[in-house]
Amino acid sequence: MLCPSLRLLSLGWLLVAIVGSASQAYAQKGETEPRLDGEDGRPLAIGEFRPEATLKVRQTNLTRAKFPVVDDHTHFRYRLKHSPEQLDDFVGVMDRNNIALCVSLDGKLGDDFDGHAQYLWTKYPDRFLIYANIDWQGAGDPDKPETWACQRPEFGRRMALELAEVKKKGASGLKLFKQFGLGYQDADGSLLKIDDPRWDPIWKACGELGLPVIIHTADPMAFFDPIDKTNERWEELSRHPDWSFYGDEFPSREALLAARNRVIERHPETTFVGAHMANNSEDLAVVAKWLEKYPNLYIEPASRISELGRQPYTSRDFMLKYQDRILFGTDGPWPEERLHYYWRFFETYDEYFPYSEKVPPPQGLWYIFGIGLPDDVLKKIYHENAAKVIPGVKEKLKKYVAKQTP
Repeated sequence: MLCPSLRLLSLGWLLVAIVGSASQAYAQKGETEPRLDGEDGRPLAIGEFRPEATLKVRQTNLTRAKFPVVDDHTHFRYRLKHSPEQLDDFVGVMDRNNIALCVSLDGKLGDDFDGHAQYLWTKYPDRFLIYANIDWQGAGDPDKPETWACQRPEFGRRMALELAEVKKKGASGLKLFKQFGLGYQDADGSLLKIDDPRWDPIWKACGELGLPVIIHTADPMAFFDPIDKTNERWEELSRHPDWSFYGDEFPSREALLAARNRVIERHPETTFVGAHMANNSEDLAVVAKWLEKYPNLYIEPASRISELGRQPYTSRDFMLKYQDRILFGTDGPWPEERLHYYWRFFETYDEYFPYSEKVPPPQGLWYIFGIGLPDDVLKKIYHENAAKVIPGVKEKLKKYVAKQTP
């Protein structure tokens, strides 16, 4: 008997087939296609499928993390657009959910860093940390990569100096976005290579400065597969075809991850954090091999409880074994309801619940299961590992905890 998530997927493919057959039949007759809303016996379009679970199981509606949380993966520049009102609102969300600190990964460099720091630290200096970003383009023409700053000699060394300056301003790390490997172009029009030796001074400087590097490399497996009937995230990709990296114009997912791993191996004194479970949450056995091979690699689960929660036995075993190498992240700031699903995933054994408040869910048509981690492991993932890895966490976390103590 199929499990609920597999049954849902199988039904989804059946609905796609029904819709396709109906559309073809009407086209052959030269008639207008019917509404595909499932009403009055009409076919149902997969994009309109809104199943309501009938399963009756325990629901532990957690609204607050059991222990203080350091969210090491957030995007306050891009999600809140430097709105003071939205920042005030989200600090309220942090307070209610026991989120002690958020690490904004959108700091950039120079005046941009100063502006972001002013936004976060003027009113809430003890609740946020900021990571810098590499400026590959500089003053170059966006449409002419041959004019970009990264094409000039000594770019890596100059970025290393920039990072030293931004650390003095309070930066706690460096974030690399997925465009590094999938978007940014070299002078000849090819994509920048992650393991190009030109960037080695950057990774070396981060090690010397004590700045961890969180790197988003590649994307989910489904995004590199054909968008066809066998792709389990067809519904999502049909709505966002621009998320697909299938085709010869992109490196393979395996090549991207291998290039990232070569950088990690070449720079053992630098701490790397593989964003989104090192972007291989579909195959935790491989992630385990990476953690065993690269002692300077850490991982975090931002936007991946959707994958982790559909393999709860494997995920729990993995997190128990590598409890000292996992940080906490969400990819937020998100609506409060989605944060509650994170607490439920990590802290309970609840079965078959949503991972997102969105309808349809954004990362696969399935529900997830909790993994019920013990308290000592929760503390490590929620904040203790971050305090060891990210500069500034220990001091600000101590202040937060002191304020919570009666």
